[in-house]
Amino acid sequence: MYPSKMTNAHGVENSVLLADIGNTYFHIYNGSEIEHLSYEEAIRKYSKEALCYISVKQQLDSTIANISLWKNISKEIQLQGAYETMGVDRRALCLSHDDGIFVDAGSAITVDIMQNGEYIGGFILPGLKAMLQAYSSISPVLDTELNETISLAQLPATTKDGISYGIIASIKALIDKHSDGKKLYFTGGDGKLLSSFFEEATYDEMLVFNGMRKALKATSR
Repeated sequence: MYPSKMTNAHGVENSVLLADIGNTYFHIYNGSEIEHLSYEEAIRKYSKEALCYISVKQQLDSTIANISLWKNISKEIQLQGAYETMGVDRRALCLSHDDGIFVDAGSAITVDIMQNGEYIGGFILPGLKAMLQAYSSISPVLDTELNETISLAQLPATTKDGISYGIIASIKALIDKHSDGKKLYFTGGDGKLLSSFFEEATYDEMLVFNGMRKALKATSR
């Protein structure tokens, strides 16, 4: 059981902060907004504050395990139907709603499907940055930036647009294949961009944290 409030180093009772520790950043919900910090910044700023976290960065475990006010709640993130090696951040994301398709567009793009509160499967794609790097590794002439406003209604006529079309259209086609009228939820650093290529998609930075709060609430009963 993890309390909703703890006492900080100054003897003041605060609401517990929530952190999703990813491959690149600490994502911290401080009660009013989400901060995206480097590991060093997060530890320096919040090591004396009560914080509940989940983490996919196992290399950090020994560093943060000695921070007494931080609690790892990864084992509390239980998702019906999840497979054993499914990332805790994906499990938390899927807990945010009982039904829908959940897309987390970060270093990798994960797509997971929930139905009636049960996980029924998903898939993983390289992130947008990784895809662009793959093109540049083929040839210097393919080293370009993504056209974030690319139209999918017509075939491109430039290298930049051709690569952008290939990346976005392939992601969209695969998600559309499994949509079947389900509600689409996007999160992650590139989530807002990707959501713009889908009708009636919801972008919400709070999805993972809402799943964490749901798990904590269930644990405190």
